[in-house]
Amino acid sequence: MAAPGITAEQERAKSKDIGALAALWPFLQPYRRLLAAAVLALVLTACVSLVLPLAVRRVVDNFNAEDGALLNLYFTAALGIAALLALGTGLRYLLVTKLGERVVADIRKAVFNRVLGMSPAFFERIMTGEVLSRITTDTTLIQSVIGSSVSIALRNLLLFIGGLILMLFTSAKLTGLVLLIVPAVIVPILVLGRRLRVLSRENQDWIAASSGNASEALLSVQTVQAFTNEGAARKTFGDVTELSFEAARKRVNTRAIMTVIVIFLVFTGIVGVLWMGALDVRAGTMTAGALIQFVIYAVMVAGAVAALSEIWGELQRAAGATERLAELLQADDPVKDPAGPVAVPSPVRGRITYEGVSFRYPARPEIPALDQVDLVIEPGETVALVGPSGAGKTTIIQTLLRFYDPTAGRILLDGVALDTMRREDFRHHMALVPQDPVIFATTARENIRFGRPDASDAEVEAAARAAAAHDFIMALPDGYDAQVGERGVMLSGGQKQRIAIARAILRDAPVLLLDEATSALDAESERAVQQAVDALSKGRTTIIVAHRLATVKKADRIIVLDRGRIVAQGTHDALVAEGGLYARLARLQFTDGAFAA
Repeated sequence: MAAPGITAEQERAKSKDIGALAALWPFLQPYRRLLAAAVLALVLTACVSLVLPLAVRRVVDNFNAEDGALLNLYFTAALGIAALLALGTGLRYLLVTKLGERVVADIRKAVFNRVLGMSPAFFERIMTGEVLSRITTDTTLIQSVIGSSVSIALRNLLLFIGGLILMLFTSAKLTGLVLLIVPAVIVPILVLGRRLRVLSRENQDWIAASSGNASEALLSVQTVQAFTNEGAARKTFGDVTELSFEAARKRVNTRAIMTVIVIFLVFTGIVGVLWMGALDVRAGTMTAGALIQFVIYAVMVAGAVAALSEIWGELQRAAGATERLAELLQADDPVKDPAGPVAVPSPVRGRITYEGVSFRYPARPEIPALDQVDLVIEPGETVALVGPSGAGKTTIIQTLLRFYDPTAGRILLDGVALDTMRREDFRHHMALVPQDPVIFATTARENIRFGRPDASDAEVEAAARAAAAHDFIMALPDGYDAQVGERGVMLSGGQKQRIAIARAILRDAPVLLLDEATSALDAESERAVQQAVDALSKGRTTIIVAHRLATVKKADRIIVLDRGRIVAQGTHDALVAEGGLYARLARLQFTDGAFAA
């Protein structure tokens, strides 16, 4: 899936740049000492590995020495080098693995923290499942690279360079022959490596798409099952997964072909070179120990090349994953806090002003959600927003919470423009009951306490009583400590709504926002909650969005919206007497169908 504002082709083009891994440096920088220790251990093990063939040469060339003590000394030295190599390798593994785990944990937190603060407009352009895929799958790739692949690549690079140099000192003639093989090995790495980069990014894109599709279906599983669309959902997920598999298959095939070609060319060349070396030993121009030393270095160099060809693919995949994570960290949010925020008025009285506000949703730019809205809500006033679906009622609340910024005009709280304050600061003085209440997978008590995390148990229970939620909570197996399941699956729609209302009551904010707060309640519960809302709204600025006009008749003022414009306002009785849209809506709800028609 392409990131916001970036085409898939652009993303794949970017993935050709292995330098994308440089974006990891800010996360590595705080652990410079750990990184330095890991690099030191890596260099140590590489140097020890390069010294070992020298000891082997001494042993071989002194097999026939008269002094056995010298031979024992060389064997002892070889054992000591082997022990040092084992310790250095273990230390390197410990350090780089710890570094990888630490850095990836920091990346996951940074990405989550960034995405959590993004406005809803961001999530209109990218699926939540894809974001989760990037936080999990892509960071796992990076963890593998930092904790393993990079250190192995650097070690093999050192072995390759050091081995070539020592091969040159051992036999310049044989080394020259080996170097003739290098171009034959590099060409397939460059040609197939370019293809591998494109396939690696494509594979990651399809994995993200698969995760996004699965997330969407599972989060809506009841709707999918209710409309018997399991087959279609399975087919869609199956198709996306198969495309992901096909991309992975192409990547694996390309990498396997590259590995076969490189290893065959390398070892074929080495066999030829050793053939020449064997002839030199027979001619007496080279000792057997020197040839064995050269053989070991040649094997090291060949192994290093083979390892680098394999790790190159991993580094490319990690570069693609790094790009995808960097896109999230650098994604532009249309709603931003000001660099120098103004303080929220203290105390907040709750005077809300809309001055010529117009707004269009990014996903529906051709339809105005709000069109030149002018509105003043006085402190402590209860205002109801009514009108047909799509009239702009919920948009009023979303712009007031600054989930979106208006395209024209401005919104003020107690005379201070919202876009001049930090969102966290002024939202602290607002309590929201959304149309679709959000219930977290924790206890009933903690769901209510979400409104004010420092509230006591007694305050939580008092809020529940006020929202007519206490009785049904106490009827749960563990009362307030009962787990309510993911998205409140253990609760009915009305019970979820009452917990959401209790949460808002507990917040005790001067501005109360109720978006269809009683839509899911039965008549008895609605009456109880309405009484709680009436008591709660006293002394608070309250905005009520409702389709059911019976819930707004007591409002101080009713604002009638249609197609993003305010078409009428006044009390219930005045609006009914006036006629127009509100009177028509009232007739539809308070009379029988024949009269309404």
